[in-house]
Amino acid sequence: MEDDLKQYLRSRDVPEENIILMEREKIDRAVLSIMTDEQVGKYIPSYGSVAKRFQSINAENTEENRRLYRQLLFTADDRINPCIGGVILFHETMYQKTDDGKPFPQHLKERGMVVGIKVDKGVVPLAGTNGETTTQGLDGLYERCAQYKKDGADFAKWRCVLKITPTTPSRLAIIENANVLARYASICQMHGIVPIVEPEILPDGDHDLKRCQYVTEKVLAAVYKALSDHHVYLEGTLLKPNMVTAGHSCSNKYSNQEIAMATVTALRRTVPPAVPGITFLSGGQSEEEASINLNAMNMCPLHRPWALTFSYGRALQASALKAWAGKKENGKACQDEFIKRALANSQACQGKYVSSGASAAGGDSLFVANHAY
Repeated sequence: MEDDLKQYLRSRDVPEENIILMEREKIDRAVLSIMTDEQVGKYIPSYGSVAKRFQSINAENTEENRRLYRQLLFTADDRINPCIGGVILFHETMYQKTDDGKPFPQHLKERGMVVGIKVDKGVVPLAGTNGETTTQGLDGLYERCAQYKKDGADFAKWRCVLKITPTTPSRLAIIENANVLARYASICQMHGIVPIVEPEILPDGDHDLKRCQYVTEKVLAAVYKALSDHHVYLEGTLLKPNMVTAGHSCSNKYSNQEIAMATVTALRRTVPPAVPGITFLSGGQSEEEASINLNAMNMCPLHRPWALTFSYGRALQASALKAWAGKKENGKACQDEFIKRALANSQACQGKYVSSGASAAGGDSLFVANHAY
């Protein structure tokens, strides 16, 4: 196993015995890149977003439990239909079925939802930088996209990660990640798959709102330059950015209106009007914060040529997961909380959300340091 990979695993708090096991079984970066999430989970117990979420409610992270939880969300009643237009699936979920044997993609399509697929293979260290990363998974992406399209996927997602410190993001990290996103987007479009381009700037650090806005503008400008260089058809893409917020450890607190103004300003300066929609990630904000900030953006007095909507993971599911707690008898409570958040964010997309603060985990911070999956 490569020394930098060992160092990276230790930085993610992977137990030493797991690293030794990986060395013994000759699991290096090349092997990791072709393993499924479940296989990786054998060596890295907290691997994957779902693994971390299950850990938080003391539920066993098995494939069947993951299927049951996803099924609860996918079978919530018709109130979610106008709120959720598409669902991003992992490879595992793409091939799971409902209790009555219907593949999840087919079930979602019958509900009028578009099926998406996460196609990147996670972040890896970018050599020669101060702890920065790039995202792997371009190898074999052409073939994987062809298969996913056959299996029902109409859009895809690829996440790159940058962080703000006094010395980062470096020019190298910005350009490398922009080019990776552009190459991914180009390959997707060759197969009739709409790429969601996700250059996430992590909320870790004590930087202020102005610094985040500056970095966001530099990163997005580089991304759209790369997309242009790679001849990506912008009308057939979506952007999934972070909101412009101060670092999680910043002593200054900013209003929702200030966050909205900084975010919309950054987007107006960098995102062409040809892009039809911007689907924000929640970035460790609480459920309420994510909804209120999205609402504030849709009430912002500045002209917005794109739809501003949501593509939340943690901020759509935290209350639902807490209500479920891994117990079958809590299924209805789980779905009710999920519907509540879906309705709240649907209203926020129209600038009509009024906070009630009544969700099970609505105000809980969902911040995870160096968030990776």
